[in-house]
Amino acid sequence: MPLTPLDIVNKEFKHGFRGYSEDDVNEFLDEVVRDYEALIRENDELKENTSGMTERLEQYRKLEATLQNTLVVAQQTAEEVKVAARKEADLIVREAEAKAGEIVRLAESRVRETEGQLAQMRYETEKFRAQIKSLLEAQLRLLSDTSLLQVPIES
Repeated sequence: MPLTPLDIVNKEFKHGFRGYSEDDVNEFLDEVVRDYEALIRENDELKENTSGMTERLEQYRKLEATLQNTLVVAQQTAEEVKVAARKEADLIVREAEAKAGEIVRLAESRVRETEGQLAQMRYETEKFRAQIKSLLEAQLRLLSDTSLLQVPIES
C-alpha cells in the first residue's frame, strides 16, 4: 500500500544516544509532507487530464472509424452509380441501334414498295403505249382502207 502524507506526519522515530536533532527531523518531515501532497495533487490532476484525453482520443478513434466507413460507403456508392450509368448508357445505345435498325428496315421496305409501284407504272405505261399504238395503227389501217375504197365524186 502506498505511503500517504498522514503516514509521514505520524511517523515516530526512536530516540537514540546522540540521535538526530528532533527539530531538524520534524522540519524535514514537514517539507517532505508538503512536497508529497503537491506531488499527489499533481498526480491526481494528471490522471484526470489523462482520463479526459483518453475519452477524447476514443471519440476521435470512433470518428475516424465512422469517417473511414463513410468513405468506403461513398466509394462503393460511386462505383455502383458508375456501373448503373454504364448499364443505362448501354441500354440507351442498344435502344437507339434498334430504333435505327427499324428505321432502316422501314426505309428499305418503302424503297422496295416504291420500286414495285414504279415498275407497275412502267408496265402500265408500256401497256398504255402499246394500246395507243395499236389503236393508232388500227385507225391508220382504217383510214388507208377507206381511202382506197373511196371513189371520187364527180360533180
